Amino acid sequence: MKRRIPGKISQMAISQLFQKPATIAYPKGEMDIVKNYRGMLVYDPKDCINCRMCERDCPTGAIKITNEGTKEERKMSAVLDISHCVFCCQCVDICPKKSLSFSQNIDLSNLSSKDFKVKL
Repeated sequence: MKRRIPGKISQMAISQLFQKPATIAYPKGEMDIVKNYRGMLVYDPKDCINCRMCERDCPTGAIKITNEGTKEERKMSAVLDISHCVFCCQCVDICPKKSLSFSQNIDLSNLSSKDFKVKL
C-alpha cells in the first residue's frame, strides 16, 4: 500500500476548494432530468380494464387498483404507496392497455408516513 505524503494531501484538499461543486443547490438550482427517468406513476382510469396485472407483477405490492363502480359501469381508481415503490417500471411494461405511465416528477418527499399513499 502506498503511503501518501501529508503535503500531497493538503495540496489535493486545497485544489478542491477552487473547483466547481459536483452537486446543485436543490430546490434553487435546476435539475437536468434524462428523458427516460422513471418518476411518479400516472394512471389513466378510462383505459383500464381492471385486469390487475400491474398489482400481480409489482415486486413490492405498491399499487392497488379498485373498481368503485359496477361491473358494467366501471369507475376505476388506483392507489400507489410511494414508500414501497422501487420505480422498476414493471407495472407500466405489463399493462395491456397502457393506462399506466411514468412522469418526470421527482419531488416525492413527504413529512408524514400517511402522505406516502397517493391516489393516482
